[in-house]
Amino acid sequence: MRQPIHGGNLVWAAAVAGCPPEAIVDFSASISPLGPPNSAIAAIYSQVGNLRHYPDPAYSDLRLALGRFHQLPPEWILPGNGSAELLTLAGRELANLTATTLITPAFSDYYRTLTAYNAKILEFPLSLDGEWGMGSGEWGMGSGEWGVGRNSSSSSSSALSPLASSGLLLNNPHNPTGRLFSREAILPYLEQYALVIVDEAFMDFVPPDEEQSLIGVVQEYPNLVVLRSLTKFYSLPGLRLGYAIAHPDRLSQWQSWRDPWPVNTLAAAAAVAAIQDQEFQELTWKWLAPTRNQLFQGLSSIPGLRPLEGAANFLLVESQQSVLQLQKKLLQHHQILIRDCLSFQELGDRFFRVAVRSESDNERLLTALSSVLMTDDE
Repeated sequence: MRQPIHGGNLVWAAAVAGCPPEAIVDFSASISPLGPPNSAIAAIYSQVGNLRHYPDPAYSDLRLALGRFHQLPPEWILPGNGSAELLTLAGRELANLTATTLITPAFSDYYRTLTAYNAKILEFPLSLDGEWGMGSGEWGMGSGEWGVGRNSSSSSSSALSPLASSGLLLNNPHNPTGRLFSREAILPYLEQYALVIVDEAFMDFVPPDEEQSLIGVVQEYPNLVVLRSLTKFYSLPGLRLGYAIAHPDRLSQWQSWRDPWPVNTLAAAAAVAAIQDQEFQELTWKWLAPTRNQLFQGLSSIPGLRPLEGAANFLLVESQQSVLQLQKKLLQHHQILIRDCLSFQELGDRFFRVAVRSESDNERLLTALSSVLMTDDE
């Protein structure tokens, strides 16, 4: 079987490990171990009888609930079959511009949607060294520069002179580094790019007093689109539900490009219940920070590994040894799946990503990594 591009491919992992898929401890998909919330499960059961009916094509209840959650009129929200569907619609629009800037390493689906519509891509890498975070109005770290894009032979500062007819696509917190960009660092680019797509799939994991979402300014910028997902935070990847927040005129255009009923009845009901579950949200914020720190410290103590600090529910780790070999040994000897970073071109075979899971699972990972790496050194 081919090496998977995305994490969470338990069928592939089970084939490598020689065990049933349910025996795999999956660190490759950045899904919270605390969910799905009981409220979402109850909502799903309550709607089973409605499966004989088509969903409301306008998703009125879902958009109203999301609007209340984000303090926005419902017409500013478009639910989708996961944020991946909405990303595809964004790619279609970005392809109409002269070029789209990507901050790399970038999620492979960004390339998928942009290349599907023959969009021109300009890549500008983030440094993986130095202090974390973004300076005011500046990308990157240290010198504050992005770096030189592959499609440009000029210096980073001149290469990044935005064009009024070009687009910008980035995620915040950034995947796979986990870096949280400040709101103030992104805002200047809303004045300089024709279209800015900000994928906030992991923003829910950042506590309210620290989050840097641009949802609060979306009504001020008709060229801004914010993408959100319920997959990671609420542990609902199987239901496929995300949503876009943008000007109603743009969302109406996107709606005209897609098939009817992209969100099923059960997903819509689960979403309404989940976003109203404040107890689950508080539990997740309380759990994540100390558990992530414990995992970070444990990884830091293993010779040959260097984890990078991040604000999401995963950690990017640099390895002195081949990650493909490490991944294979962890599967075959410990039934543990880590996320290789081959789909992130800049990272290759010397980086892997791991989700923050329960303390017991995290300890199991650390023990397995120590065992495999110690054996390799002998």
